[in-house]
Amino acid sequence: MDIKCEPLASNGGFSLVELLIVMVILGLLAGLVGPRLFKHADTAKQKDAAVQIGMFEEALDLYRLEHHKYPTTEEGLAAIKPYLKKDLPADPWGNPFHYKSPGDNGREYDIVSNGADNAPGGEGINEDIVSWKSLGKSGE
Repeated sequence: MDIKCEPLASNGGFSLVELLIVMVILGLLAGLVGPRLFKHADTAKQKDAAVQIGMFEEALDLYRLEHHKYPTTEEGLAAIKPYLKKDLPADPWGNPFHYKSPGDNGREYDIVSNGADNAPGGEGINEDIVSWKSLGKSGE
């Protein structure tokens, strides 16, 4: 039996230098694109909170049709659970929405998400999302 030893053939893989170049390019792309995506994530959470407040307003209107009044502050948003498809959600930052009836802003009720910092007031990501004005406007 004759055994021949032949040199190993090139398997066509990537060299270490080629892999490093690809990693550097991916790192640069992540560094440029990542911050832009996270900026949009913050505004998406604010828009989500505004949509949730709109959902609460619809459920509150259904509650009023049936009970001829809005829930009191003590009853809170828990009173509208039967009018929601799912459980009462927290705001996008995991904090509860604040409900007050009668409202302080010329309305029958106020619904507030205190934003990312969960404290009244704030600007940017920490801006309060409220039921009596549109997001990003100083008032109506």
